[in-house]
Amino acid sequence: MSFIRVSRITLAKGLRPRPIASPSPYSRQFGQKFSTTSLNMAATPQRHFQRPAVFVCDMQEKFRGAIWQFDKILLTAQKVLRAAQILKVPIFVTTQNAAKLGGTVSELEPLTADAQVNADKTAFSMMRVPELASYFPAATQEQSEVVIVGIESHICVTQTALDLLAHGHRVYVLADGVSSCNPEEIPIALARLRVAGVVVTTSESWLYECMGGAGIPEFRDIAKLVKETSAQSKVVLGSLLSKI
Repeated sequence: MSFIRVSRITLAKGLRPRPIASPSPYSRQFGQKFSTTSLNMAATPQRHFQRPAVFVCDMQEKFRGAIWQFDKILLTAQKVLRAAQILKVPIFVTTQNAAKLGGTVSELEPLTADAQVNADKTAFSMMRVPELASYFPAATQEQSEVVIVGIESHICVTQTALDLLAHGHRVYVLADGVSSCNPEEIPIALARLRVAGVVVTTSESWLYECMGGAGIPEFRDIAKLVKETSAQSKVVLGSLLSKI
């Protein structure tokens, strides 16, 4: 039946014909019509990550001499925490049996002073700390984007990442921000996490993905931080990624 014939039948029945609106390029591309409100929101720079969080796992004094390249992952942790302050990303910190293994290293104390949670634990996963886990319930609609730095890559970092995945959150483990006593453990742990669904990436990549664009107000400060730490980052990447 032709369009003209349908129109005549419609008019013959006394029904009011509906005007045919030409689709916008947005509706052609995505298969739906966007409202004016949606387009206005799209014009405003938005961060890519809507619910980011930083996990600092067991960066303690007693591990300083035991963990492979501890000084390198410390540099990455400092950079990530400075970025978190700029972007106002909540920080969550744990220690493992601090009574025996000491508190968080002194270099990170001023950067974690305003942490949302700073708790000691005996379990290996940070998500087994009730105070911390309460911020990350099973995700039904709103996922958090959690980035992890700390130790050890094959124990506490791995178990924390897997627990977050099980709760439906997106997890990022920084290859330049995690380590173990035995360096041979690191590539095995990261390979396992990739298979499980964790994004294994670098601190700089995570920073730019978190922002999503240069239009947000904090971009210049983050770009300045990246420039300031670029020499350190090259050293860290050259040392840690040699095992991946």
